[in-house]
Amino acid sequence: MRTSRTKPKDSSSSAVTQLPGAPPPFCSHPPGPGLSQAALPCGKPLSRAKPIGPPGLGRLALGIGWGLSRRRPLIGARRGREGKRPLGALRNSVTTSPRFECEAEELLSPPSLLVVLSQGVPSGSAVMELSDANLQTLTEYLKKTLDPDPAIRRPAEKFLESVEGNQNYPLLLLTLLEKSQDNVIKVCASVTFKNYIKRNWRIIEDEPNKICEADRIAIKANIVHLMLSSPEQIQKQLSDAISIIGREDFPQKWPDLLTEMVNRFQSGDFHVINGVLRTAHSLFKRYRHEFKSNELWTEIKLVLDAFALPLTNLFKATIELCSTHANDVSALKVLFSSLILISKLFYSLNFQDLPEFFEDNMETWMMNFHNLLTLDNKLLQTDDEEEAGLLELLKSQICDNAALYAQKYDEEFQPYLPRFVTAIWNLLVTTGQEVKYDLLVSNAIQFLASVCERPHYKHLFEDQNTLTSICEKVIVPNMEFRAADEEAFEDNSEEYIRRDLEGSDIDTRRRAACDLVRGLCKFFEGPVTGIFSGYVNSMLQEYAKNPSVNWKHKDAAIYLVTSLASKAQTQKHGITQANELVNLTEFFVNHILPDLKSPNVNEFPVLKADGIKYIMIFRNQVPKEQLLVSIPLLINHLQAESIVVHTYAAHALERLFTMKGANNTTLITAAEMAPYTEMLLTNLFKALTLPGSSENEYIMKAIMRSFSLLQEAIIPYIPSLITQLTQKLLAVSKNPSKPHFNHYMFESICLSIRITCKANPTAIGSFEDALFMVFTEILQNDVQEFIPYVFQVMSLLLEMHKNDIPSSYMALFPHLLQPVLWERSGNIPPLVRLLQAYLERGASTIANAAADKIPGLLGVFQKLIASKLNDHQGFYLLNSIIEHMPPESIDQYRKQIFILLFQRLQNSKTTKFIKSFLVFINLYCVRYGAIALQEIFDSIQPKMFGMVLEKIIIPEIQKVSGQVEKKICAVGITKILTECPPMMDTEYTKLWTPLLQALIGLFELPEDDTLPDEEHFIDIEDTPGYQTAFSQLAFAGKKEHDPVGQIVNNPKIHLAQSLHKLSTACPGRVPSMLSTSLNAEALKFLQGYLQAASVTLL
Repeated sequence: MRTSRTKPKDSSSSAVTQLPGAPPPFCSHPPGPGLSQAALPCGKPLSRAKPIGPPGLGRLALGIGWGLSRRRPLIGARRGREGKRPLGALRNSVTTSPRFECEAEELLSPPSLLVVLSQGVPSGSAVMELSDANLQTLTEYLKKTLDPDPAIRRPAEKFLESVEGNQNYPLLLLTLLEKSQDNVIKVCASVTFKNYIKRNWRIIEDEPNKICEADRIAIKANIVHLMLSSPEQIQKQLSDAISIIGREDFPQKWPDLLTEMVNRFQSGDFHVINGVLRTAHSLFKRYRHEFKSNELWTEIKLVLDAFALPLTNLFKATIELCSTHANDVSALKVLFSSLILISKLFYSLNFQDLPEFFEDNMETWMMNFHNLLTLDNKLLQTDDEEEAGLLELLKSQICDNAALYAQKYDEEFQPYLPRFVTAIWNLLVTTGQEVKYDLLVSNAIQFLASVCERPHYKHLFEDQNTLTSICEKVIVPNMEFRAADEEAFEDNSEEYIRRDLEGSDIDTRRRAACDLVRGLCKFFEGPVTGIFSGYVNSMLQEYAKNPSVNWKHKDAAIYLVTSLASKAQTQKHGITQANELVNLTEFFVNHILPDLKSPNVNEFPVLKADGIKYIMIFRNQVPKEQLLVSIPLLINHLQAESIVVHTYAAHALERLFTMKGANNTTLITAAEMAPYTEMLLTNLFKALTLPGSSENEYIMKAIMRSFSLLQEAIIPYIPSLITQLTQKLLAVSKNPSKPHFNHYMFESICLSIRITCKANPTAIGSFEDALFMVFTEILQNDVQEFIPYVFQVMSLLLEMHKNDIPSSYMALFPHLLQPVLWERSGNIPPLVRLLQAYLERGASTIANAAADKIPGLLGVFQKLIASKLNDHQGFYLLNSIIEHMPPESIDQYRKQIFILLFQRLQNSKTTKFIKSFLVFINLYCVRYGAIALQEIFDSIQPKMFGMVLEKIIIPEIQKVSGQVEKKICAVGITKILTECPPMMDTEYTKLWTPLLQALIGLFELPEDDTLPDEEHFIDIEDTPGYQTAFSQLAFAGKKEHDPVGQIVNNPKIHLAQSLHKLSTACPGRVPSMLSTSLNAEALKFLQGYLQAASVTLL
C-alpha cells in the first residue's frame, strides 16, 4: 500500500467547464483547473477540463453565476426533495428590500448587487444508496487509488473527492470494512474514512456542513463497536477517527462515548480492551498540550470521574495477569501492550494538574511503576537491535511519568523519589548502546536532568564522586558517535538534519545528555566544568594521535564543549547565554578552523559538520573578524558531497546573514561580501544539483537571504539566476512536496523582481516573459500548493507597471472573478491583493472596458463580507473599489453596498468587522464628501446618519488600530464635523461635540483592545489572518498605502485648520459648543492643535 499517495486530496481541487457566454460557474465541489480557459499575459490558453468519472456514474452539473450551485449526482444517486431557496434576502434588515427566489436550475443574471453568494449546498442534496452495486464501484475506485500510475490513480482520487459530499458516503466506507473480503481494500477504506473525517468533521462557521447530520449520528452510533471488532491495523485508523470526532464533539455532542468505552473493560477481551485504551489515549493526549482553562478542567474532571477508577482497577488486574502468565510470551505481549497504553493515559490525565484521585492512589501507581521499572523478563527481550521492544517502551513511559511527577508534583512525589533515582541510575549503567534502547536511555537521562534542576534535590548530586560518576558512566558514553549515527549521517541525512538542526532530537541520547549537563551546571557549574574539561582534553589528545581512526573522539569533545557552554539557546538566535568558564573563541581557533581550512571538503565530513554547527550555535559569541574568516570557508563547503555538510554550510551562511549589527543593520554587509558574491551565488545554485539536494530548503533559504543581503550586487547575475529559478519552479510544480523549499523559491523570485526593477523598471517585461509560461502551466494543472504564490507574484509584477493595466492582464481579469477560485481559503488573500492591484493600476480601464464585470467584482466583496473569517479581505477590496473606481461606474451599487454591510452588522457584529466598517465609512466620506455620506445613510432609513454616529462611530472609534487606518478615520470625522451642514443646524447638532471628543480620544487615548465576552473564546484558527492554506510572501508584500496621504500630512493640524475654517463661516458657534460640552482635558488637547496650526476659532 502506497501510503504517501493514498490520502485523498482536498475536494476543492476540482475543475469547472464554462458554458459559452455564461457568467462564471459557481460549484460546491468543482472538478479540475481553477482557471478554465484563462490565459496569462503570455497568451497561452488553459485547456478545458474534462469531467471526472466514468460514463453513467454521474458528471458535474453546472450551477451558473454567483448564485446557487447544484450538487452533482453520484453513483446510483437519487435526488432528495427539491425546495426553493431565498437569494439576497435581507432578514430583519433596516430597509424593505425585495426577496429574490430562484430554482437551482435557473440561470441567475442579477441586475444589481443583491445576489447572495452560495454559502452552502442546496436543500436537495444527492443521496448514495447503501447498495451492493455502489459498494462494488467504491471498491474499484479504492483499488485504483493504490495504483502507482498517476494516470490511473489521480482520476480515481478525483472521483472519490467528487462523491464524498453526498449522504451515506462515509457509511459506505464503513460498510466496506464489514463486508469486504479483501484486507487491502479494508485498510484502504479505513484510511480513506479517517482522512475524510479529518477533512470534513469540523463544522466551520460561514462554510457549509460537509457531513449531513444523519451521517454524523450514524457514524457515532456505530464506529466504536466497529473499531473494537476490527483487526488491529484497521482498529488504529478508526481509533484515530474517533479521536478526531471526539475532539470536536466530546463531551457535549457525544456524551455516551466514555460510558460505552469503559463498559468494554468488562469484556475481558484484551483485543477489545486495547482498542479502548488506544482510542482513549488518542482522545486524551491533547491534555498534554492544551492551555489551562475552566472548560478544559471541566472536561478532564468528567473524564476522571468516569475513567480514573476503572483504569486503576485495570492496571492492577493487568499486573496480576502478568504474574499469572509470566511464562506465556504471547499473553505477555498483549498484557504489556495494555500496560504501555495505561501508562500513557496516566501521563495525559496527570499532566494539567495532580488529580485528587491519583494523589489518593499514588501508592498503587508508584509502587507498581517502580516494580515494572526493575523488571527483567527474558521472554520480552528482543534480538532486534533497532526496534524497541515492549519492555523498553513501557520503562521509557514510566521514566516519563516519574519525571512529570518530579517536575510538577515534587512535594507529593518526594517519598518515592529516592527509589526511582536508584532504579533509573541502575538502568542507565546496565543498558547497552543499541539503538533500540535510545528512547529508554533518553527518557531515563531526562528524569535525572529534571531532578538535578530542582533546588531541594541538589543534595543528591553534591558529592564530587557522584558528579564524576555521572560524567563517566552516563554523559560521556551517551555523547559518543555510534555506528548507527554514522549510518544515519550518510544514508538518512534528511532525518539526521531534522534531528540535529531543527530541534527534533528531543528523544536522542545526545540531546538528553546535553540537557543533563545543563541541569548539573545550574548548581555545580564550576565543578562540572572542571571535570568535563579533563575529558575534553583527553578526547582531543586521543584524536591527535591518529585522526583518521580516532575522529569520533574529537566529535564527542566538540559536542561536550557545546553542551557545557550552552546555558540558553534558541534556534533563531543560537546561544543567548554562555558558560563564561569556557573559552569559546580559543576553542574555535584551535580546533574548529583547522578542520574547515582543509582544502579537501569531503574529508572527515562529520567533523566538518560539527565545525559548521559550532559556528551556527556560537555565532553571537565568536568575534566578527572570525566570522568573516569563516564565510569563504563555508562557501567552499557548499560543494561538499555530504548532504549534511553542504546543508549545514548553507544554513550557517543564512544565519550569519541575518545577524544584526549597529543601528539595526546586518552585521555582515554587502560590501564585505563583495569579494565572494560570484562564488557564493554559483556554489549555492550548484548545491541544488548535488544528489539528494534538488529541493533542499536550507539551500533555497540561503539563496533568498543572499539576494536580500547583496541587493543590487546580484543584478549582473539575474538573467542566469532567474532562468535557473524558473526551471526549478517548473520541475517542482509537477509534484510539490517540500513546502518550505517552495516558499523560499518564490521569495527568491520576488526578490529578483524587486531588486532588478527598482534599478531598471523596463526589466519587468523580461520577468513576465520568463515566468508567465510557467505560471500558465501551474494554473492549467491546478497545482493548488502554488496558485496562491502565483497570484502574489502577479500582484507584484502588476504593481511594478507605472501606467495603465497591460492588455494581456486585462484578458485575465474576468477569470479571476470565477467563484470556484474563491472557494479555496488559501486563494482569498492573494486574489484580493491581485484585484487591488488591478484597481490601483487601471480602475478606469475596468470601468470602460470591463463594466459588465463590476457586478462580479462586487459579488466577490459580498461573498467575503458574509464570512467572519474573511470579512476584512472584503473590506480591503471594497476600500480599493471606493478609492479608485470612477464614481459613476458604481453609483447604482452604492446604496446596496451599505445595505449589505448593515445586514452583516445587525446579524453578526464582531470587533474586527466594526473596525473595518469604521475605516470604510470614513474613507467613503473622504472620497465622496460628508454630505454624500449623510445622504446615503438617511436614504436607507430616516435619521440613520445620527444612529450611526451615536451607536457606532462615537463609542467604537477608539478601537481602530494602525497609523494609516487612524488617519483615514481622523480625516473622515473631521469632514463630518466641518463639512456637513446638518451637523450644525439639525437634530444631529447634539452629536457634534461628542464626535469631536471621540476624535480627540482617537488621537490621544490608548487603543481600546478589549474584546466582547463571546470573542474572548475565539480559536486561533478563527482569528483574522490565520489561513492554514496560505503563506504570505514577505518579499512580495506591498508598501502600506495611505489614501489620504496627498490630502493630509498631520491629521491634528488638519482638524485645527478645518475648525478654523468652519468657525469663520459660522462665527461664535464653534467656541460656544466647545465651552458648554467638551470636557476640560479634550479642550486642552484641542488648544494645543490650534496653537500648533497657528489658527484660532472665531
